[in-house]
Amino acid sequence: MSPISLVFQLLKGSIFLFSVATSQSILLPTDRLYQEQSCSSVDPVSYNYPVIGIVSHPGDGASGRLSNATNVSYIAASYVKFVEAAGARVVPIVYNEPEETLLEKLKLVNGVLFTGGSAKTGPYFERIKKVFQIILDRNDAGEHFPLLAICLGFELVTKAVSKDNNILERFSAQNQASILQFVDNAATDISIFQRFSPQLIEKLSTECLAMQNHMFGISPQRLQTNDALSKFFRILTTTPDKNGKIYVSTVQAYNYPVTALQWHPEKNVFEWGVSAIPHTEDAVLVSQSVGNYFISEARKSSTRPSAKKVLDNLIYNYAPIFSGAIGRGFDEVYIFQ
Repeated sequence: MSPISLVFQLLKGSIFLFSVATSQSILLPTDRLYQEQSCSSVDPVSYNYPVIGIVSHPGDGASGRLSNATNVSYIAASYVKFVEAAGARVVPIVYNEPEETLLEKLKLVNGVLFTGGSAKTGPYFERIKKVFQIILDRNDAGEHFPLLAICLGFELVTKAVSKDNNILERFSAQNQASILQFVDNAATDISIFQRFSPQLIEKLSTECLAMQNHMFGISPQRLQTNDALSKFFRILTTTPDKNGKIYVSTVQAYNYPVTALQWHPEKNVFEWGVSAIPHTEDAVLVSQSVGNYFISEARKSSTRPSAKKVLDNLIYNYAPIFSGAIGRGFDEVYIFQ
């Protein structure tokens, strides 16, 4: 036998021995295996490309340091990231755009977010009331169309529902991390807290995981004695301000997918300019749980917008500006003129 033939026979034997030794531990793919691991069908009711409209707020978010134009408005990038982190995209609803533009943009979204801020009167409040009524009308027409109103958004919705521009009370809750006190029968299993574990619910009641930054709000007594508000909203949590005065911190509508928070879930993950903001793992989990709930509600919307129109209006068409070095609490903002 030639040397080459000998080497070939030795290699052939080695391959055979390796095959015998390992045949018991190597699983080769089969049709049956592929069938067992096939992906389940997608829920046809849930919309997996949700888009959220965020209404801009007057000003530049930096006390005029970025722009002092009279027609400027902004959206803090933390709200955008908060929505994106839960699996949705954002269309900016610029509050002072022509009404026909606003109406067209609202046809592209599966839910709306009202941000924090300070503008409680004037054209901004009128535009918030307009959008809020559209949200109610779409739900009345049979569409599941959620709203998440944060801080100022809570306050303006309170004014809109009560039809009382003097309904708000003063509180001392600026730049304060706080607890959330759950009321009896808070219905956490069917509310924004349904994705919170019992352990996290307990921690919210005992640890300062919710970031507050407001000077106005509404007390439980005033909300409950106002006929319109008490019929529209269920109180879920209350919170003491720096002086121990109690205000309503979380409400959810009885008959609409409308949730209002006096606190800021977006700040725990995406704002770093204020030392009081909690950034613990539990604080981050609070933020993520709120965002996931809100976007899960938006997935129930029956709106299926044109992909091209969505792309043309996404916030990706704008660039955020770093404002952390010159602003007052926002790391980044989107500016609209």
